[in-house]
Amino acid sequence: MGSFDTIVIGAGMSGVTAARMLADAGHRVVVLEGRDRIGGRMHTDREAGFPVDRGASWIHGIDGSPLWDLVQALRIPTIEYTVGSFQVGGRPIENFDGDGRPMGSDATARWIDDVDAVDRLLVDEIAASSPGDTYLDVTERALDRSGLSPDRIDDIREFFRHRVEEQCGAWIGDLDAHGLDEDAIDGDEVIFPHGYDEVPRRIGAGLDIRFETTATKIVRSTGGVTVHAGDTAFTADQVVVTVPLGALKAGSIEFEPALPEAVAGPVARLGMGVFNKVFIQFDQRFWNEDSYVLRALGEAGEHWHSWYDVSAVSGLPTLLTFAAGPFGRRMQELPDENVVADAVRALRVLYGDAVGEPRAHWVTRWGDDEFSNGSYSYLALGSTHHDHDDLAGPVDGVLHFAGEATWGDEPATVGAAYYSGRRAAELVLGRTVDLDGFAARIIEREQKEAR
Repeated sequence: MGSFDTIVIGAGMSGVTAARMLADAGHRVVVLEGRDRIGGRMHTDREAGFPVDRGASWIHGIDGSPLWDLVQALRIPTIEYTVGSFQVGGRPIENFDGDGRPMGSDATARWIDDVDAVDRLLVDEIAASSPGDTYLDVTERALDRSGLSPDRIDDIREFFRHRVEEQCGAWIGDLDAHGLDEDAIDGDEVIFPHGYDEVPRRIGAGLDIRFETTATKIVRSTGGVTVHAGDTAFTADQVVVTVPLGALKAGSIEFEPALPEAVAGPVARLGMGVFNKVFIQFDQRFWNEDSYVLRALGEAGEHWHSWYDVSAVSGLPTLLTFAAGPFGRRMQELPDENVVADAVRALRVLYGDAVGEPRAHWVTRWGDDEFSNGSYSYLALGSTHHDHDDLAGPVDGVLHFAGEATWGDEPATVGAAYYSGRRAAELVLGRTVDLDGFAARIIEREQKEAR
């Protein structure tokens, strides 16, 4: 039994951010974490001798990003790797047509023009959409208006489906028509050659974190809150819950009294997507040196459609591809060897015998993860952008929620987790937290420890 000012549930990015800000303000804080590590869905695997980010990888847009400001202040190394919101052009992309043949410059230019033209129509269709319209509905209307030939429409239809899968981890027919409204990216994107989890680990260093301690019940009363974790109970004035939306939807934590509709409604309405990563490492590079992305269009890319060159992290030829949405759920039921073999077969349709045998691989299964039950949130049919922010609470002035699913401006990102953790801390403290000072105190503690 322990008594604290604030209990934080979850040691992911939002949890350690909130806990650190509260501890800096003098609060007695304990963090309850079911896993045996800091980071949550920021999970860097270093067993191979180099980092493999099984969870989050990117900062999506560094312009005006407080997360980017923090990374710079902490002098964490990054590599510019801008791919955009599943873009069709911009960075070097090796495109292949539906038969798996390389597309020349003319065909690529026509493809980019086709998608741009239909995307402009799509903006109008989304604006004119009605409640109950899915993203599939509005894309089909835009395609109908395009005047393109059936084969060109089929390629764009496939592209739209994959775009939703990559951005949301969901099937296009389950996404609300406004599901990609907040998908803008400002500025370059970066990845982390030393691993993304350096950010939450440095924020969380020195906090009172109880690992392998899974919160199962939260009781709130006029005297505060009691959090049960197995046979142990913790009491506090307030609690910040940062478990993923998937855990809330699964009922992993019992709330007594039950959550009010203002919070329970968003939990029920918002969706939790599945977005799994498959890293495949080769002895020899068989793709162009300057290509960011390899992309198969149409039938050739029905399942495995995009591969991202992340060789810069390990120094060895490595491609990252994704299995998301319904396909991701099917793939995560298979052994690693089957998943990798299927992805390599798809690569050989494009590159033939130049594709050698993989030397190593890493496959994730976030939909089966007991602590997250998915990868990140999305705007499911019947939900609205307001649901993200409404999910944050607070409830009865003592129960707060944080995490990517609670930040409406850019859900499904590490930035959202960071900003929501700050918001929760500020609500508990009743004042704002200066982010420059927050970063400076992390550095000051590290310097003290190093002496």
